[in-house]
Amino acid sequence: MLTRFLIDYVRYVVKGGTKFYAWMGVLGLLIAGMLYVYWLQNTEGLIVTGMTSQIHDGLYLANLVFLVGVAAGAVTIVFPAYVYHHEGMHKVTVLGEMLAISAVIMVMMFVFAHMGRPDRLWHMVPPLGIYSFSSMLGWDVLVLNGYLLLNGIVGFWYLYSKYTGKPVNKKIFMPLVYVSIVWALSIHTVTAFLLATNPARPMWFHSMMPIRFIATAFAAGPALIIIAFLVIRKNTKFWIEDSAIQLLATIVTWCLGIAIFLTLSEIVVELYARTEHANGLYYLMFGLHGLTALVPWFWSSVVLMLVSFVLLLMPSVRNDMRKLPWVCATAFAGIWIEKGMGLVVPGFIPSPIGEVTEYHPTFVEWLMTLGIWAFGFFILTILLKGAIGILLGEIRASAAPVPARPSEVTP
Repeated sequence: MLTRFLIDYVRYVVKGGTKFYAWMGVLGLLIAGMLYVYWLQNTEGLIVTGMTSQIHDGLYLANLVFLVGVAAGAVTIVFPAYVYHHEGMHKVTVLGEMLAISAVIMVMMFVFAHMGRPDRLWHMVPPLGIYSFSSMLGWDVLVLNGYLLLNGIVGFWYLYSKYTGKPVNKKIFMPLVYVSIVWALSIHTVTAFLLATNPARPMWFHSMMPIRFIATAFAAGPALIIIAFLVIRKNTKFWIEDSAIQLLATIVTWCLGIAIFLTLSEIVVELYARTEHANGLYYLMFGLHGLTALVPWFWSSVVLMLVSFVLLLMPSVRNDMRKLPWVCATAFAGIWIEKGMGLVVPGFIPSPIGEVTEYHPTFVEWLMTLGIWAFGFFILTILLKGAIGILLGEIRASAAPVPARPSEVTP
């Protein structure tokens, strides 16, 4: 039966119209470009990137940190569905788990992209590697793989039960769901510790880092989920209820507000009595010694986050399914900058010995980043398409009853 499930799943997801094949084709071209620059990195060395001995983490780590938050953000669907029994959320929980799987895969790929010697990756794999438990990155690898495994088991177990028409064993299934909820918080907490446990980097070295990470995760993750849900509603027969989207929009609004508050609080504390420890933030906001490469990134992030927050506070915008995806995209972009280039790079400027150098991502890094995002969306498209097919009853075992379809008529 499991083999039949896999065959039926694959047969369904490879079929589609012109729009589907065009989308997958564009993603495929970007993936091909990613493979080329990855080969270039591993033959020429990381010198082809903009990273240096002073700034050895750039665009790759920025995206890694951000995507861990996107993966953790899937819990904003799972928690209301299973803990508060939100009916609209319960119908689409598995779609959030598919997003989490795709995001974690992208995180793993950014780890590979950042390594000059990927053959030594096993040193970071607990308990095999010699640095696995002594390095915070080793703990990050552990929790991320655990989260990937949990979402894979829970998500595909649920889909398989729908495929066969047999209910899941709740005595085993529900504990796994609850563990995955707690685990979602752990992955971004450990990622925050990855930065916050560096005393030589004053911009990161404070206990508020995990709280900031979780706040932005619960804004960026649901923002992307809302966009995905509205795309699904427009392009498939699967109807996602307004109540689910509106709840996610509310979560985005208040978590984004908390994230903005924490950012502004840090600015006041660091710059009120400015010491050399505030130089990283000062460089980010105003530049240092005439070097201002990141200043436009910071202020664009502030504008994007504030504008999207104000718009989300308006019910006429928050509840309008035509305007909402644009506002969510604005918030998503603002958080990407704030959580990535606006956090990772300025932590290295100035260096612990006072060197002030700038970082400019090269074409190799941009193409690698686009390719990894394309690969993640390629996987996400396959996972969502198959999951929707099962939920609609278009993929099912021959002996399974036809499930009742979600309403295809807008309220």
